[in-house]
Amino acid sequence: MPRPADPNPYAFIDLFAGIGGIRIAFERAGARCVFSSEWDGPCQDVYEANFGERPAGDIAAVPSADIPSHDILAGGFPCQAFSIIGDRMGFADTRGTLFFEIERILRDKRPRAFLLENVKQLVTHDRGRTFRTILGKLKALGYHTHWTVLNGLDFGVPQKRERTIIVGFLKNHPFAFPRNGNALRRSLEEILEPDREVDRKHFVSARVRAKLRNKVPRPPFRPAVWHENKGGHVSVHLFSCALRANASYNYLLVNGERRLTPREMFRLQGFPDSFKIVVGDHQARKQAGNSVVVPKIEAVARAMVAAMRKKPVRPVIQVQLPRLASRVPALSHARRVAA
Repeated sequence: MPRPADPNPYAFIDLFAGIGGIRIAFERAGARCVFSSEWDGPCQDVYEANFGERPAGDIAAVPSADIPSHDILAGGFPCQAFSIIGDRMGFADTRGTLFFEIERILRDKRPRAFLLENVKQLVTHDRGRTFRTILGKLKALGYHTHWTVLNGLDFGVPQKRERTIIVGFLKNHPFAFPRNGNALRRSLEEILEPDREVDRKHFVSARVRAKLRNKVPRPPFRPAVWHENKGGHVSVHLFSCALRANASYNYLLVNGERRLTPREMFRLQGFPDSFKIVVGDHQARKQAGNSVVVPKIEAVARAMVAAMRKKPVRPVIQVQLPRLASRVPALSHARRVAA
């Protein structure tokens, strides 16, 4: 993996690390990883093969005192159990969710900044209550917080993957989300392997091909990724729809003829070809579908590092947390909540 060029890089921790996509992004931005945590064994295997160290296990079992001091906390945290918590506690607490572990570490270690990544639907989950709770907790910890939804298509990969990104700073550093990356978007020709080099196990049966050809009798172009939705409708794209942990294997097909290979899935997420895939196809598909678009996180990480090197500014007037459920169409541009 690339090493940071800065002789005095910012230290960061990699929580809910998966296979290390966020780590690659921050190391490219000049930061240095001092701790990682991931509970899934096959992900730990891949992480260790690529970074030479095995992540700690369940972060809930790691005392704050055992986590090194760091400048930036980064993680793609799972969002589970919020509705149950809301029913039981009136949404006044986040205990029982993994976000509580982020709160704990931010409170105990007081890093200068954080980056959190989650699904686009986090913003509207439970009619916006989940997201308002998260923003409120971060505000209570004293962080100046920014959030937006970013699409992988804008950051150099041919994959439509929209994700919520939350960034925060202890001091009010002037920060703006990047709207795109520095590189031109890679084409499918650059991503896809030649069919003659793809193992036949990835090709669908003649019956499935015939069914798809009946739905798309005159494909408009090649190469393409065919997307079949839950209703059975098939659309043809010059990009891939969002990878999912396992379903991608069946609902995304190259030219309506074969499934994506693990290497192609990793390329769609922006991983370099030097990244080692040391698990079987099933685990590789799961890992790729659960990972991040590396160039997108890298662009945000670079913007964070640039902001942290600038003098803090006076906070803006406090604004009310947004009523997100009624403002979904407004998500095309960044939002900001000042602490």
